[in-house]
Amino acid sequence: MMTNGVVHANLFGIKDWVTPYKIAVLVLLNEMGRTGEGAVSLVERRKLNQLLLPLLQGPDITLSKLYKLIEESCPQLANSVQIRIKLMAEGELKDMEQFFDDLSDSFSGTEPEVHKTSVVGLFLRHMILAYSKLSFSQVFKLYTALQQYFQNGEKKTVEDADMDREDGERQMEKEELDVSVREEEVSCSGPLSQKQAEFFLSQQAALLKNDETKALTPASLQKELNNLLKFNPDFAEAHYLSYLNNLRVQDVFSSTHSLLHYFDRLILTGAEGKSNGEEGYGRSLRYAALNLAALHCRFGHYQQAELALQEAIRIAQESNDHVCLQHCLSWLYVLGQKRADSYVLLEHSVKKAVHFGLPYLASLGIQSLVQQRAFAGKTANKLMDALKDSDLLHWKHSLSELIDISIAQKTAIWRLYGRSTMALQQAQMLLSMNSLESLNAGVQQNNTESFAVALCHLAELHAEQGCFAAAGEVLKHLKDRFPPNSQHAQLWMLCDQKIQFDRAMNDGKFHLADSLVTGITALNGIEGVYRKAVVLQAQNQMTEAHKLLQKLLSYCQKLKNTEMVISVLLSVAELYWRSSSPTIAMPVLLEALALSKEYRLQYLASETVLNLAYAQLILGIPEQALTLLHMAIEPILADGAILDKGRAMFLVSKCQVASAASYDPVKKAEALEAAIQNLSEAKNYFAKVDCRERIRDVAYFQARLYHALGKTQERNHCAMIFRQLHQELPAHGVPLINHL
Repeated sequence: MMTNGVVHANLFGIKDWVTPYKIAVLVLLNEMGRTGEGAVSLVERRKLNQLLLPLLQGPDITLSKLYKLIEESCPQLANSVQIRIKLMAEGELKDMEQFFDDLSDSFSGTEPEVHKTSVVGLFLRHMILAYSKLSFSQVFKLYTALQQYFQNGEKKTVEDADMDREDGERQMEKEELDVSVREEEVSCSGPLSQKQAEFFLSQQAALLKNDETKALTPASLQKELNNLLKFNPDFAEAHYLSYLNNLRVQDVFSSTHSLLHYFDRLILTGAEGKSNGEEGYGRSLRYAALNLAALHCRFGHYQQAELALQEAIRIAQESNDHVCLQHCLSWLYVLGQKRADSYVLLEHSVKKAVHFGLPYLASLGIQSLVQQRAFAGKTANKLMDALKDSDLLHWKHSLSELIDISIAQKTAIWRLYGRSTMALQQAQMLLSMNSLESLNAGVQQNNTESFAVALCHLAELHAEQGCFAAAGEVLKHLKDRFPPNSQHAQLWMLCDQKIQFDRAMNDGKFHLADSLVTGITALNGIEGVYRKAVVLQAQNQMTEAHKLLQKLLSYCQKLKNTEMVISVLLSVAELYWRSSSPTIAMPVLLEALALSKEYRLQYLASETVLNLAYAQLILGIPEQALTLLHMAIEPILADGAILDKGRAMFLVSKCQVASAASYDPVKKAEALEAAIQNLSEAKNYFAKVDCRERIRDVAYFQARLYHALGKTQERNHCAMIFRQLHQELPAHGVPLINHL
């Protein structure tokens, strides 16, 4: 059989065959053996030795590219190889025959140039054997293919030289070059040998796991896999890589198709030499059902996943396969984690995994338990102790992926509890870690979901502190590291949309914020609905906002999404006092405070106390409001976002002014001076996040206070700032100032 200049026999009966590219590699090996020790320097020989392995294992490449690779290592040898191939291609068929006859001399003598059992020796023997099995017609076709391979290489070399000389016609020649490259690729493309295919599949699988950006694009990889399967449709590993590739683009039909084909081929190959027992037919069937359940679960098809999981459990119980049953138990928890008693299932899973010596499953179970108990409001010290126990398992068994997940989990827990400094420390620790896995040079390590999560946390934390340039750099790195078609790209897309939304709201650009809601909703429905309600509230569409918030509140209460429930309650309370109903807002705020205390959400508790203090200020009891503020302001100033720090200081100054109404003149003047200092601090905070609407309110308040103190120059300066901002920004109402 002959395809594109590749002579090969039955694909299942031969592991290697001769191609024009492999003849060129054989010429290189022959020239390396003929070149004396002094002719090539030690550094050049080391580079050549490093080049050999990818040349032997990798797929066929064009002759011009091969010349370039050799020239980078040893220019002198590249010239010799080029001359030798030219003489063979422009000569006669007997020259190629003589070349293969001479190859056997490499193994002769007391000190042969090549050992028979070495990598190079095995390659030479495979090529000699494959060539000797060819018929005369196949040898002639191979020689014709070699001539075509050489002509294409020479054509590209000439085009490269022309492109260097003629700068004026660079674009035209580039287009011609692109065409010639495609022609060359077609001319030297064909079925890969078994070793080449295995190397290609393992390389692409490793890249998909560790650095997706360096793997082939989904379309290119699928094209290569289809070409591979065309010549060997029963290559099970190719079907599995096709399954992973389809998962990248969320293609549920093709991924299911490839997964089923993988296990079909696995069963066929396993049944040839094995019985229907533990390691044969039955084992493939139960793991096929288990993988199918995982696939359906990933795409949100929970009913189909449960049916497939039941099938896997049934077959595993019949075969008494405890390891498979443990995996099934873990997936049972994933499918039923919304149930109240799911933690019992998880605890049982962890105990069984430890009993059967499955550290990976045991650690994942501990991680899930920690996550569940964090949402249930357990104290941080107990959660960190549990994570410490799982970390011991990770380091003991060198489970680097789970080490990353554990640190990302700690980052998320500290953010959930409102400790941004600790979250920042954990995120930076994860980013500074090196993977324990040995990867090829040039492969970006730790390109996993946990790193994407940590980088997103880092971007949000920087944005909260007003460092938008730094947040932009982190997001740029995320976009480069996880392209839009990668499986973890949705994480940074949502993070980017949320940061843009917050900036637009701070800047008073509600129309821009409203346009971003659609993108957020597509990535996270609950977050999108909440942000839509925030925009409606800012646009004074109170009725629509209230309806949306009530629907969202009931939905989140069903899902037990406590963090979002508290956020919605705070928005509802704000809506009430903006509608001049602060008394109705009080029970709502007290409910939010009770929830945040119960679930130990410190930051949300502090924010709730701020809102309670503001409600008390509106109700005319500023002294109690100040007492409440002293409870809440410390954690906000320590771990809060810049905007919340500014809001807290602004509220403190309002309460100070309101409390000073009954003071004597001297004490009142001191209180107003203290309020002005707090207002200046609040203005600095608002300036960092470019919140001009709040800066306008602060300037107005400062002007009133300076007027009360008789400081005309300072008053005029603040009044000028207020006027400039008031003309630039739309007026949504007068700031609430009841007492001076």
